[in-house]
Amino acid sequence: MKGHLRKRGEAWELRAYAGRDPVTKRQTYVTRTFRGGKRDAEDALAKLVTEVAGGGHAAQDTTIGDLIRAWLDLAEKELSPTTSRGYEWIVKTYISPTLGSVPLAKLRPAQLDRFYAKLRDEGGHDGKPLSAATVRQVHAIIRRALQQGVRWGWLTSNPAALASPPRVRSRQLNPPAPTGVIKLVATAEAEDPDFGCYLLLAATTGARRGELCALRWSDVDPSGNALTISRAVVEAAHSKVVEKDTKTHAARHIALDDGTAAVLEGHRKRCVERAFACGVKLAPSAYVFSGESDGTRPWPPNDVTKRFIRVRNRAKLDDVRLHDLRHFAATRLLAAGVPVRTVSGRLGHANAATTLGVYAHFLEESDKDAAAALGALLTRAAADDPADASEQKRRSLSH
Repeated sequence: MKGHLRKRGEAWELRAYAGRDPVTKRQTYVTRTFRGGKRDAEDALAKLVTEVAGGGHAAQDTTIGDLIRAWLDLAEKELSPTTSRGYEWIVKTYISPTLGSVPLAKLRPAQLDRFYAKLRDEGGHDGKPLSAATVRQVHAIIRRALQQGVRWGWLTSNPAALASPPRVRSRQLNPPAPTGVIKLVATAEAEDPDFGCYLLLAATTGARRGELCALRWSDVDPSGNALTISRAVVEAAHSKVVEKDTKTHAARHIALDDGTAAVLEGHRKRCVERAFACGVKLAPSAYVFSGESDGTRPWPPNDVTKRFIRVRNRAKLDDVRLHDLRHFAATRLLAAGVPVRTVSGRLGHANAATTLGVYAHFLEESDKDAAAALGALLTRAAADDPADASEQKRRSLSH
């Protein structure tokens, strides 16, 4: 490892060679200023050379933008196309204009805090405040990229780990009532029975939008009372539709009630008749929800959302989102006393802790109902045997 020093006025400039930058391919050096005698400066240089030899120093001309670009290239293979596009947009819109050219070696937590505050105050469209949730997304990308920089030896520590992004208040869940769900399904069915079936499945299975779009007839149990969710559909660049694993990379088997199974069977018969009328055959691998007579292409998720908004508006349920049908399924199951693990499995959460975190408020309400039920049970027992109840009361008082 090379190093040298030179006199700069009353101080010494220490320079240690740090190799070639993995991004720019240029020779890089770590520099420091030292004040003192030449012998002490030589000792300080030796320590710097040893320190740099152990890694942990970003090149002086390596910027935050360089690191984020390198991290995105690495992470792209693990990200869904939708997430990757979202990250690219956030980097281009919020991070690069302000922090892109900042050298990694000069980045400090205080600088990130000022950046987050500015985004919060005026980082939105036309200089309007940016939501705390979006600022947290910006922070998450920066933190992950910087952490990768630590792993690569470009940094000794992650400045974002000590930064203070704004807190995000949990959004109050407001799932539709059963009457609202029935109205949505009926409104959709009146115009397009296929879409009515889709919304009913969304409400009774709690499946995600892309998971239902990726459903194939081979995933539906022959008896019609169950289906398997093992993949999802997402939209990549240029509106290209691609399949990927589920969010947890695991398949799940979901039972259907008789009413939903009957509607799904009616939908299957329509699809078979439609294919026959067009002179094609509906293969087992055909998508359950498709705009093609042979079911070879799934509905694009974004188109499903647009169709839902039109149905929602006609039903005069303007505050209901498509994702709220998933919340409807979860909250109603919990209110009915279905075990959290069972609900978690139907929703496709990684574990029951995720379900508990999202629906804690509804679990509290369910717990109140449980307490009331136990109290009522004991009250009835006391009414049935008042003598025994009096004896128990006497014993408790004596203790």
